[in-house]
Amino acid sequence: MPKIDPITREIMQNALASAADEMAMALYRTAYSTIVRDCLDYSTSLCDADGEMIAQGITIPLHLGSVPFAMETLFKKFDGDINPGDVFILNDPFDGGMHIPDIFIVKPIFWEEERVGFAVSTAHHLDLGGRLPGSSACDNTEIFQDGFRIPWLKLYRAGEPDESIFTLLRANVRVPQMAIGDLRAQLAACHIGERAIHTLIQRYGVDTFTTCANSLIDYTEQLVRAEIASWPDGSHTFTDYMDSDGVGGPPVRLTVTMTVEGDSLTADFTGTNPQVRGAINNTLSFTASVVALCVRSVIREDIPNTAGMFKPLKIIAPAGTVVHGVMPAASSMRGITGFRLADTVFGALAGLLPDQVLAAGEGGNSLVIIGGQREDRTPYVYYELMSGTWGARPDRDGIDGLCNPANVASNIPVEQAESEYPVHIERYGYVTDSGGAGKFRGGLGLEREWRLLSGEAHLAIRSDRRDHLPYGLYGGKSGRGSINVLHHTDGDEEVLQTMISTSMKAEERIYHRQAGGGGWGDPLQRLPTDVAHDVKNGKVSIEAAREAYGVVINEATLAVDEAATTALRGQTHADKPKAAP
Repeated sequence: MPKIDPITREIMQNALASAADEMAMALYRTAYSTIVRDCLDYSTSLCDADGEMIAQGITIPLHLGSVPFAMETLFKKFDGDINPGDVFILNDPFDGGMHIPDIFIVKPIFWEEERVGFAVSTAHHLDLGGRLPGSSACDNTEIFQDGFRIPWLKLYRAGEPDESIFTLLRANVRVPQMAIGDLRAQLAACHIGERAIHTLIQRYGVDTFTTCANSLIDYTEQLVRAEIASWPDGSHTFTDYMDSDGVGGPPVRLTVTMTVEGDSLTADFTGTNPQVRGAINNTLSFTASVVALCVRSVIREDIPNTAGMFKPLKIIAPAGTVVHGVMPAASSMRGITGFRLADTVFGALAGLLPDQVLAAGEGGNSLVIIGGQREDRTPYVYYELMSGTWGARPDRDGIDGLCNPANVASNIPVEQAESEYPVHIERYGYVTDSGGAGKFRGGLGLEREWRLLSGEAHLAIRSDRRDHLPYGLYGGKSGRGSINVLHHTDGDEEVLQTMISTSMKAEERIYHRQAGGGGWGDPLQRLPTDVAHDVKNGKVSIEAAREAYGVVINEATLAVDEAATTALRGQTHADKPKAAP
């Protein structure tokens, strides 16, 4: 094998990353459904000949750790039977997938009859059958209610499609044109990845390509180990909670102990609740993704997104817990557990690296699914992945209205929703005083309200952080909690659970307010001018400026009353020692 110089490796790294991004753009441009095209719930990756990830598109970070697990199970089933022209399909959480709506498409890449890599695309599909529209409901109680399970199968053999699989899919989903359209978009993305690798091999040769791919994985591992080695050795335990088990049961405890020892890190989830009845159980692959994401977020080096990220990490997630569900655990709404796990891991890392970790955000993307039939009896599934806000950071405020750091997703534009579905968006914006107070303020929560225009529809909501608020760090206050309210046509208002499946009728309105992000640092250390700026922009009320920050704002001029502020802060300020979260 040729010796690879650093410049060639860097060129190859960027070329592979660009190829994965090109795959992502192809999928985005050719997808049919709003969940992929507008919410951006999909991912693309490239792997080497052994199925080790060597690049990932700038897409869903929480999918990062799923690819190695999926490829491992693919090899267990099909090693020795992977041929040119084959394409594989999977969504079964117990066969290497994450949850039913996420379909993996994997295309092996060959060069002169030698396998040199794989192109992988993963997309969240609008509907894959199951108990309710959208194939996602927190109150599903077993995997069979989640939807149509696909173990590893060959979708194409030697370039020819297996039409029986396409026929089965069409017969088991509510919006088959969307499902098949998105599948073909995933296939297009894989073709783009194959073409990119062929181009690289034509330029550099197959030996150089293969050596570079292996070198990238080793290089990532070296960078991650070097970063971890710079952290102080030690352990920190953190516990967080979800408001419900998905079926109206008690809060769900998530506990992790993060231990740094030399150049390796262990995440031990012992003490986490057993798997629950509701559909919020994680697969091990998704839990590993969360840990990798959180560690990746606090690493200061720019590292390649390869399988080398996982080699310094040890994940202890006992089987049969909510972070490692076993058959027949339901998992269609496992995303909320992933977001809370990220908060839990970040909370533990904050005890080890106090100046590198942000406070808790809104609790993750809220999910609102409205499904029914139009007046012409054609089915629809409206999937709203509401993207929210960040917690405050050690050196600046949380970001308002930006997707949770654990995800890369987008809200559906109002015009798009109203043109394609029988809904009207009544309200959409920031919520004043929702961000946790602190030296640096938590990001503001979002609110959105939908009115159903006709018929009757199923309504599923996946939200959280109503009872267990987004935490602040080092004196920062919690963000304001979430709420779901169903406005009936007779004027009654029904406050709903954070996770619920129900129904709504024409002209009823469902209102959702996300939680705000937690603050960072003592609120009385926030600059009065920053508080005044927030008041001017409607982010903080005059009352909250006084009560939370000890800043008196002149209502006529919206300027700081410096004398009153000095007196008020002098009365209320008490020096607080910096404490672990």
